[in-house]
Amino acid sequence: MTHNELGEWGEEYATLYLIKQGYTILERNWFYNKAELDIVCQKEKGTLVVVEVKTRNSDFFGDPQSFVSQGKIKNIVKATNEYVISKDLDVEVRFDIIAVLKNTTQEEIKHFEDAFYHF
Repeated sequence: MTHNELGEWGEEYATLYLIKQGYTILERNWFYNKAELDIVCQKEKGTLVVVEVKTRNSDFFGDPQSFVSQGKIKNIVKATNEYVISKDLDVEVRFDIIAVLKNTTQEEIKHFEDAFYHF
């Protein structure tokens, strides 16, 4: 599996996981400038959940915040702000990270809610 295929597989896996957890998927791969929102979803009314999916093929998970750089967070926040404005939404926003591990011996998913805050 190439890096891109692994990433796409991870996003699909994360999407199916979120649906099973009762989330409604609103968007996948939503772009604003160079920033991409992997998954935009909702579980409770009034809270928009933006999920960054990180897929790896080794089981070194580490600290989930280390998956997402400050620059990436800024881009995600900018894109989310544009998403909320363009859709004219009146919502709270929560940023989650889903870490997916996929290799020949295992498939594992970890969901970190409120993984980072907007500034």
